[in-house]
Amino acid sequence: MLHRLLTLVLVAASLSATPAEPAYQVLVFSKTAGFRHDSIPAGLRAIGELGAAHGFSVTATEDAAAFTDLGRYDAVVFLSTTGDVLDAAQQAAFERYIDGGGGYVGVHSAADTEYDWPYYGRLVGAYFKNHPAIQQATVRTEDRAHPATAHLGQTWTRTDEWYNYRANPRADVHVLQNLDESSYTGGDMGDHPITWCRTQGKGRSFYTGLGHTNESYADPAFRDVLLGGIRYAAGAAQADCRPENGYTALYDGSLAGWSQAGPGGFTEQDATLTSQGGLGLLWYRAEEFASYSLKLDWRVTGDGNSGVFVGFPASDDPWSAVNNGYEVQIDATDAPDRTTGSVYGFKAADLAARDAALNPPGQWNTYELLVEDERLRVFLNGVRINDFTNTDPRRSLRQGHVGIQNHGPTDQVSFRDIRIRRLGATVEAESCTSGRGVRVVRDPRAGGGKVLGHLDDGDWAGYANVTTRDAASFSARVSAGRGGTIQIRSGSRTGPLLGSVAVPARGGFRTVTTPLTGTGTGPLHLVFKGGRGHLFDVDALTLVRR
Repeated sequence: MLHRLLTLVLVAASLSATPAEPAYQVLVFSKTAGFRHDSIPAGLRAIGELGAAHGFSVTATEDAAAFTDLGRYDAVVFLSTTGDVLDAAQQAAFERYIDGGGGYVGVHSAADTEYDWPYYGRLVGAYFKNHPAIQQATVRTEDRAHPATAHLGQTWTRTDEWYNYRANPRADVHVLQNLDESSYTGGDMGDHPITWCRTQGKGRSFYTGLGHTNESYADPAFRDVLLGGIRYAAGAAQADCRPENGYTALYDGSLAGWSQAGPGGFTEQDATLTSQGGLGLLWYRAEEFASYSLKLDWRVTGDGNSGVFVGFPASDDPWSAVNNGYEVQIDATDAPDRTTGSVYGFKAADLAARDAALNPPGQWNTYELLVEDERLRVFLNGVRINDFTNTDPRRSLRQGHVGIQNHGPTDQVSFRDIRIRRLGATVEAESCTSGRGVRVVRDPRAGGGKVLGHLDDGDWAGYANVTTRDAASFSARVSAGRGGTIQIRSGSRTGPLLGSVAVPARGGFRTVTTPLTGTGTGPLHLVFKGGRGHLFDVDALTLVRR
């Protein structure tokens, strides 16, 4: 009887406060077949009030028969469900709903639900294992662009019941928040995700382990987490929910390694950079990159203008990046080849895909710029919107610096969480920047028609633009003479030895590979060892990053 009354109250509140045709419809499901949380009524009220305030209708039920007809709902919220709550037919209907583009939101003990249904296990991301007593802990925000977490600072101290999970979901989900286990007692995961999102089929999934207590649902910050998760799951807000691992922060509150070129600059607050004045460029001076995934979060105010530059040489003149690199544009209203997602002046974005993936001014978006050889792919909130290949001999994407533009006094664009994942960097061996005893030799069989040739014992080559940081393995395409060994060193020809690989005697071109150990921080150096006479030639070499 209490549930029926709550359902009527929620629906009435939604209909009285929302438009006649709500933007989308949400089903809240709170059936329990195990432990029942006394915070469920507070959660139902909170979601109903969020719907009334933000233009979506809310239907609450504990009748699993509703799962046979989910077509009118844009998202289904599992609010602290427990145990086996759906039969086989209802499970099959829910799978079809998600795979066809439906949305799922799991709250707290939604992870304590349907242990024998593998599809649901993938959807929720992880199953509950145990929890310590309710206590205060520090929640760290990993993603400050997702609509569920963009309103939060880098850390958030709150009281809740903190779940440990049977397995760490990080490899398969996009983690939005994690727990600092040093801030409370009873955490046993080490790396401890607590809120995440993912895609499944054509559908969207959002889960948070928060929400055990009644007080949670009166907390505006937690309500905004719920609201953002619902908006994402329903397709009302966009986000990049692909798993994200192996990235290194270039900017996360510290400008170490960055330099401003030209007038204007960026203000800095709450680990967020906001452009002012210009035309200038904040660029990462500390390192050039070759073969990488660059991710960053950005938000435009009104008709702001900015861009992300890649593949340009070091210079304190911002026009050098314009004339020698490539800009991925941020601008809502310019011409197709100069608007958001375009490679400025060279290639327009797929405008239909861009428009479907884009959050409007005032909301955060995420770019991924994937640079491999001379190819640049642009992803907006996880959706590929541009695919460009450089053919201009005066420019090259194979290596260069990255930067963000401050366009002018009337343009305000903010950036957060600039990070990079170094991919396998392939370079021609003859592109070395230093060395002894090495020389470039023409060979029509080689890539580019040249090799680093006639190498003798003790010869070496250095590559100032190829860092050994995070290097996991090394491979080289070689053509052998007497054979020998390539030593892979960091920083100098006598620097730390990361690994070595044998080159067999004689034979045509082949590829030799070795894993690398130790920690490299400096530029790549190769030292060639063997007996007397010509050892081998080297065509191209690749470092694969962790």
